[in-house]
Amino acid sequence: MRRGRSRERRVAAQSAVEQLPFGQVRNPYAPMKAISDDQVEAIHHASLRVLRDHGMEFQLPRAVEIMRKAGASVGEDGKRIRFDPAFVEEKLATVPSRFTLHGRSSHRDLEFGGDTAIWGTVGSAPHVSDRERGRLSGNFEDYKNLVRLSQALNAVHTLAGYPVEPTDLEVRTRHLHAVSAAVRLTDKPQFGYAIGGPRMADAVEIVRIARGVSREEMTRQPSIHTVVNSNSPLIYDGGLLEGAIVMAELNQPVIYTPFTLAGAMAPVSVAGALVLQNAEALAGIAFSQCVNPGAPTVYGSFTSNVDMKSGSPAFGTPEYAKATIASGQLARRYNFPWRSSSATASNAADAQAAYEAQMSLWPVVLGHAHFINHGFGWLEGGLCASYEKFILDAEMVQMMQAFLKPLDTDEDELGLDAIEEVGPGGHFFGCAHTMARYETAFYRPMLSDWRNFENWRDSGAVETSDRATKIWKQLLADYEAPPLDPAIDEELDDFVARRVAEGGVPER
Repeated sequence: MRRGRSRERRVAAQSAVEQLPFGQVRNPYAPMKAISDDQVEAIHHASLRVLRDHGMEFQLPRAVEIMRKAGASVGEDGKRIRFDPAFVEEKLATVPSRFTLHGRSSHRDLEFGGDTAIWGTVGSAPHVSDRERGRLSGNFEDYKNLVRLSQALNAVHTLAGYPVEPTDLEVRTRHLHAVSAAVRLTDKPQFGYAIGGPRMADAVEIVRIARGVSREEMTRQPSIHTVVNSNSPLIYDGGLLEGAIVMAELNQPVIYTPFTLAGAMAPVSVAGALVLQNAEALAGIAFSQCVNPGAPTVYGSFTSNVDMKSGSPAFGTPEYAKATIASGQLARRYNFPWRSSSATASNAADAQAAYEAQMSLWPVVLGHAHFINHGFGWLEGGLCASYEKFILDAEMVQMMQAFLKPLDTDEDELGLDAIEEVGPGGHFFGCAHTMARYETAFYRPMLSDWRNFENWRDSGAVETSDRATKIWKQLLADYEAPPLDPAIDEELDDFVARRVAEGGVPER
């Protein structure tokens, strides 16, 4: 493990791109509150009323039967599940408060829960863009390049979906090529789509082969995660439930994330949207515990608002920030690991993209999110993955990660010798205290340009997006694939070839 980390430092030092080393990030600050403890309880009890009086529609007969056998009440339509509050509380009690998500290399392992903060990539964008080519349909080559970029950027901890959808691959076998490429191109933890049981099972098997572990070890060492979004209001899709069952049975983490946009798929008030989010998340989490008590499960939040004039989703808003911090309070009430997001509605990697992403980042950090999804590359409300935004986000996330390092107040850091050496009216540039810390005193930016105006102008006056283009190209030019045992590589080829020959997954 130490060898892997020292190599990260060497790569960062040799590259023209300034990076912090890869590693687990911990949040040393007390979590912020957006609402009082009494208000948290009011949302909790309102959510239980929704689940008791209205229930959730589960659009998969097998899921309904699992819930029936566990003691839930099933409506006459065979889909609507109504939850007694005591039933919900019983199921929530078996959710682990933390777990470890394993990478292909052990130094990539990530702890979910407690004081940790994990950043994942953008996922599921149908389009991709850069400043030179413009906006394109998602394709396999850009998919692989964005995975390479995810490996090269130390601020990225894990994939959080296909960074861009490789739409030029045939749908039934797309996941086989995409996931097998991902496990070769990055040794960080993986993601699979819970779109039906066979697709999810294939993804789990590919990750298992890549890690070189047995099926029994895989169930003890979660190594792939997925997200199950509810169809707000109050529906869980059958295909996603199939995937969730596979994951829970194999003891792999499922993140239940309602997509509750206030004014559209949820009540227009932020409090009302939080009630619906909480009800839907609790229903999904309880379901996973019915499948396999103790299976790792994550509380997901994605409550924002829409533009009431156009109906378009809005992100990085004050409402999003308040809902995010309140979501963290709800997750802590249940002692669940918590997932949030960094998002923007901007259509370009511009100032709007930066300030909306920053408005998303602060509440996830101050609210103590354990996993920040869509942390790199997200544009257009998730419809586009941008190379330049990847770099812009990496800079902002690195700054947040530096912000999370505890302040050192040891005797030597108090600087009394430096103050004595400099005395009144001097400067600290050349004193011993400064020179001893010259290279490490402050965060060194990857993207920012701190030269004065004249030097910046005379060097060509390159603006932020142009610098981002240069950086992602440099990272891809310097990219080295993480080593993979030839026998494992061959086993991956054999598995993918067999499943492709079998036709992949059934059409839905």
